Order: sequence, then structure tokens, then C-alpha cells
Amino acid sequence: MTSHVLAELMSHRARYGGLPGGTTAVPPLVVGVQGPQGSGKTYLTSILQDVLRVPPHSLSVTVLSLDDLYLPHDGLVSLASSHPGNPLLRGRGQPGTHDVPLGTDILNKLKRINAQTAPGAAVELPSFDKSLFNGEGDRAPNGTDVHPPVDVVLFEGWCVGFYPIPKEEVERRYGRPIVGLGEDFLKRKGYRVEDVLEINERLKNYVSWWSLFDSFIQIKPPDEHPYAYIHKWRLQQEHHMKARNGGQGMSDEQVEVFVDRYIPGYVFFGDGVVTGYEEAPGKQTLPPWTGHGLRLQIGENREVVRVTNF
Repeated sequence: MTSHVLAELMSHRARYGGLPGGTTAVPPLVVGVQGPQGSGKTYLTSILQDVLRVPPHSLSVTVLSLDDLYLPHDGLVSLASSHPGNPLLRGRGQPGTHDVPLGTDILNKLKRINAQTAPGAAVELPSFDKSLFNGEGDRAPNGTDVHPPVDVVLFEGWCVGFYPIPKEEVERRYGRPIVGLGEDFLKRKGYRVEDVLEINERLKNYVSWWSLFDSFIQIKPPDEHPYAYIHKWRLQQEHHMKARNGGQGMSDEQVEVFVDRYIPGYVFFGDGVVTGYEEAPGKQTLPPWTGHGLRLQIGENREVVRVTNF
């Protein structure tokens, strides 16, 4: 991951004609980092930030988490209330539960941060506390200020880089069995095709975020077990959080329900990280990071089993 980012940063600076110590205000390299719940993406992103910050690299690296862009608790409650028949919008998680205008504002400010010359110039990143409201979470009162210059922005999240798909493709995938989760998983969990179509529509608002990315890192389970490990990983993550905060968080049963709500996202939209989306009938648009992506496939115990570029 480190060598991937360093190589991408060198190419990025070359594209803008700027070098360290030069006069050109080169915007930060924005790297999307996607991985399922509990896969270790947040931990690995933190380690990557630490490694890049110290010698011999000594880079200024900022991490923005998709989770910190969730709507405040009252916004999540309002969203669920206005869509009582859609369990995918019942609580945080799916596209539609994030503050898209806030995310757009932050990403655009981060892209321009190195051009800021005023004393004290900063971009405030929000923070979301998942332990509040019995695990439903709420936006924390204080965020974190980021000051220029910034060399790299790592934007991590479970559905980062996911793209919407045509209505007909949603309907086709809805009728197929899901590998490792048995027949009729979506119906058994109470997810209707119209629920998925609502998420698909809301995901369109995120495409402008992805257009600002320069590079990508994906962490994913092996193709033969694309979903079965995610419940185990997320449960381990919740136990770890509760051990540190005095037991605040979700029960095991709540975690299972919580993860179930994410599975449709992977099934319907996850391959967009590589394939992009159909901008118009018959016109497929590839992601902006095509040719600049790194994929780490991990096994049940999060061991790396395959590394590829895309």
C-alpha cells in the first residue's frame, strides 16, 4: 500500500508539473480506500498514514472517513421515518444516510487546500460517534482541523467507489442467489427490489465525490467467499469497540441485522469500483482511478492472499 501511494504521488506531482519545494500549488493526491465492515480498512488506513508521515517520506497525510459524513442522529431518524417501508434506510449505513452536501464541500476544500495562503487556513473534518444512542450514533460536537500543505488525502469507507447500475440490472441481480448466503437472502431479510432501487437512486449523488479521486486501494474477500466473512469481521470489531468504551454499542444480534443491511450494497454496486457506471444507455464510464488501483484480497483471518492492480 505504501509503495502504491508513493508511486501514485510521484506521478500525480509530475502531471501537475510540480515538485516538492517548487512554487506550483499541487493539490493533494486523493486516494479512495474501500473495504467491507471489519476487514481492517480503517486500521490499515491509519497505519498507512503513520508510515507516510515519518522519515524518509515525511508527508502530510489526512484521513477522511465516510463514516464521519453520516447525517446527525436526528437526520437519520427523519430519513427512516420518511421511508418506513425501506429497512435499508433504517439507521446509518447505506447511500442516502450520508450528508452529501457536507462531503462535497469538504472534498472540494481539500482539493484546493494547498492554494490557501491565508494564515490559519484550515478545513474542518467532522467526526461521528458510533457509540451514542445505543449504537445508532450521532455526529460529535467537535471535528478536526486540517491545515495546508497536504500531500495525500485517504478517503476510506465501505461503499467508497460504488456506482449505481441500470434499473434492469438491479432487477436481474435481485433474482439471483447470493454466494455463501443461500437462496432468497434478500427476500428472507425483507429487502424488496424497490428498496434497492431507492438506494441505487441515492447513490447517484455520490458519483461527484468519486470524480475527485486520483487513485484507489480496495480490500476485499476472495471471490469464492465474497460475503460470508463480513459478519464475523464486523462482530469482532464491535466487541473490540465495546471493550474500550465500557460496553457501549450493539448487541451481537444487532450487529447481524446491521451487517445484513450492507450486503445488498456489495451485491448490486460493489463491482463499480472496477467497471464504473452506465452514464447513458450504451455508454459505460470507467472510474477516474482506472489504471491507478491496487486490490488486496484477504482471507478469513484477514491474511493477504492476492494482490493485483486495476
